[in-house]
Amino acid sequence: MDSIVIRGGGALNGEIPIAGAKNACLTLMPATLLSEEPLTLTNAPRLSDIRTMTSLLQSLGAEVSSLQDGRVLALSSHGLDNHTADYNIVRKMRASILVLGPMLARDGHAIVSLPGGCAIGARPVDLHLKGLEALGAELELKDGYVHAKAPGGLKGAEVVFPFVSVGATENVLMAATLAKGTTIIRNAAREPEIVDLARCLRKMGAQIEGEGTETITIEGVDRLCGATHPVVTDRIELGTYMLAPAITGGTVECIGGRLELVAAFAEKLDQAGISVEQTERGLKVSRRNGRVNAVDVMTEPFPGFPTDLQAQMMALLCTAEGTSVLEEKIFENRFMHAPELMRMGARIDVHGGHATVTGVERLKGAPVMATDLRASVSLILAGLAAEGETVVSRVYHLDRGYERVEDKLGACGAHIERVREE
Repeated sequence: MDSIVIRGGGALNGEIPIAGAKNACLTLMPATLLSEEPLTLTNAPRLSDIRTMTSLLQSLGAEVSSLQDGRVLALSSHGLDNHTADYNIVRKMRASILVLGPMLARDGHAIVSLPGGCAIGARPVDLHLKGLEALGAELELKDGYVHAKAPGGLKGAEVVFPFVSVGATENVLMAATLAKGTTIIRNAAREPEIVDLARCLRKMGAQIEGEGTETITIEGVDRLCGATHPVVTDRIELGTYMLAPAITGGTVECIGGRLELVAAFAEKLDQAGISVEQTERGLKVSRRNGRVNAVDVMTEPFPGFPTDLQAQMMALLCTAEGTSVLEEKIFENRFMHAPELMRMGARIDVHGGHATVTGVERLKGAPVMATDLRASVSLILAGLAAEGETVVSRVYHLDRGYERVEDKLGACGAHIERVREE
């Protein structure tokens, strides 16, 4: 099992290219199931989660080819011969549930295992299922699988989510493109990944209005065609690398970054004393003067502060001047990185969904263990700012969402390497 070794204390300077969004690509890939014609995705990230989704689609009979060193994915679902998404693949990644809506919409039946993923709370799929039931799906949970059918096809309906769910919005949105009649999704997620999916589906012939707002309207069509679509920039990778010069000092330009993708996050950085400047090529980030200021953070659905940047922000605030309070409103059990940061000398007090962080002048290197995807990279950020050596173990989580972290940070002067264990 690989480890990442960091020798901290130095400022970072240079540029970091930002990849296509993992969460967007994992949503776009199942869209191939809606059409018999080819779907080509450009700007794809090279991640283990993408390989897992590739395996899942191939197990259903789809063809997936990785081109141009993995940056282009060529998908075709002209010959689906299996409608069962097996547990052995689905358990590895929560996004696997997104094959349910497209298969049900196109062929009227699907069997999908309940999904897995990072251990950051229950994250039930009930909103996915209730949304599809509103479109006329008949569902049965049996032996850990969702057995779904729609013998007469899906029918347009009003779907009202009691709270915002990105995955449920995506699943219902895809299913509704082939449903008979009009579907209105209320309290829809507004994330850039939703907007990106809607734009891709529209290229495929779907009739969609309102993406990026709380109400999305879909007029069902008889069939969808092929398309070519670039995956939107990964706003979570962008935010993560924006924190690298914030926590170490120096100046880093994140190539491909756009301020509108991370506006709420950038606002908190500004309050903390971090300069964020939009350039022609991306976002240039640097720390203004001295120690970072303490700030309070509350995670919210987009356009609020992203839950997927909470762990990384906590790493920054561990060395801030003063006391910060982080409130996690999206997922329960998402402060598992706190005890690991405390091993490095951080002062953190967790009570339920709140974490109080009292800044220290300097963290100290230590052996730490990654507990989930975002926690793993928060420990790397902390290691960049710590005295001495930090060893982050169990970094297989990291490879699910970040490509070549050690190369990207190393190019800016970080002393970081991956140690491959036999």
